[in-house]
Amino acid sequence: MKKTTILFDLDGTLIDSTEAILESFYYAFEKQQFNFVGDDAAIKSHIGYPLDVMFHNLGVDKDKVWDFVDSYKENYQKISEEKTKLIEGAKESVALATTFSRVGVVTTKTTEFSIKLLKTLGIWENIEVIIGRQEVENPKPSPEPVEKALKMMNILPSKDVFMIGDTKLDLIAANKAGVSSCGVLSGYGYKEELSSYTPLVVTDALEAIKLIKSTVSKA
Repeated sequence: MKKTTILFDLDGTLIDSTEAILESFYYAFEKQQFNFVGDDAAIKSHIGYPLDVMFHNLGVDKDKVWDFVDSYKENYQKISEEKTKLIEGAKESVALATTFSRVGVVTTKTTEFSIKLLKTLGIWENIEVIIGRQEVENPKPSPEPVEKALKMMNILPSKDVFMIGDTKLDLIAANKAGVSSCGVLSGYGYKEELSSYTPLVVTDALEAIKLIKSTVSKA
């Protein structure tokens, strides 16, 4: 039985869907006739949060955010497969992880879209469980998504469980859930920020898996 469990974040960790995300935000702003005064950097700084939280953080009134989310999804589902790609080394990282650990995904993306993307990108068959936005009441940085993934896998939280992600939200969720964490610099977080929440910060998911495998083999 595999002793180690690895939970991957998606955006910025395994996949790059920045183009699709940005286009869909601007589509929603236009359709909802909202005067967005920010720029791409402002939108990207909130990636990792649920869409409703992102829109509110970008200036949309709370009582209107779900209209914007609906418009976003209307566009995103049309373009996401075409405008999403694997981050370099991501496919290899998942394949390597399966050789010594159980593998899951914990994301704030919609599960339906996430599964479709992972199938298109050729890595779904290696994923044992996926927890998306609709599976939880409280998304990351709450520990609930991590805890739910482990419950579905019949695993107790421990330091043999690793959450790999590119933002502080992933790392905070891992810390609160009582599991290990590893930050990656392939997405939207910065080294200084990630280092505040985990001692392990590496370039990308493949380097993270190699580091974890090395650590596990020495235990």
